[in-house]
Amino acid sequence: MTDWFYGAWAVFEKDVRLEFRNKYAINALLMFVLGAMPLVLFAMGQENIGIREQAALLWLIILFAGAVGLGRAFIGEEERGTVLILQLNTRPSMVYAGKLIFNFLLIFSVNVVALVAFIIFLQLSVQIWGLLLLTLALGAIGLAGATTLLAALIARSSNQSAVLPVLLFPLLIPLLVSVVHATRSALIEHLGWDAAINDLMVLTGFAGVTITASVLLFDYVWND
Repeated sequence: MTDWFYGAWAVFEKDVRLEFRNKYAINALLMFVLGAMPLVLFAMGQENIGIREQAALLWLIILFAGAVGLGRAFIGEEERGTVLILQLNTRPSMVYAGKLIFNFLLIFSVNVVALVAFIIFLQLSVQIWGLLLLTLALGAIGLAGATTLLAALIARSSNQSAVLPVLLFPLLIPLLVSVVHATRSALIEHLGWDAAINDLMVLTGFAGVTITASVLLFDYVWND
């Protein structure tokens, strides 16, 4: 078991080093998030938008940023020609775990940046910080869990840029509905934890199902 953790950590550490070396995913995610803010401000003009719309805009930006950056998880391995090295030296579950942890930390960091940008530019007022941070964490786990397996699938596709959105967006509908509702509950004081409990359970179940299914299917995707 110790060897398994060392193997998964080695994959995660390799991805972190490569990311800090070329900064492709970090730059793509941050540029998308920060680039979307002027468009939102321009569309709003002098009008104030409701809390539900603010929550929906926050997660739409996070979703599209994730689709841009997280899809690179396995494409980079194909482009560098390191897939065979990983297949020979690590077990598939180690590769999946390392990539999943890397994607989770990446998308959670994007969530925090997007939240700070909304607070600064849109004067987003957070009433229950604990609920909002838990929603961001569960949303990031669910998004990373769904994206990691799909990234492995599209890495073998001939039309990589178009396949991920087509497969990802229908799969994420339950997650998006729940994160928007839970975020709205964190922004309105009289709603709070009681109003968000069902959405938090859906997010926990979504993350559990997608990660479990990905672990079961990843061997076939990785070795095929």
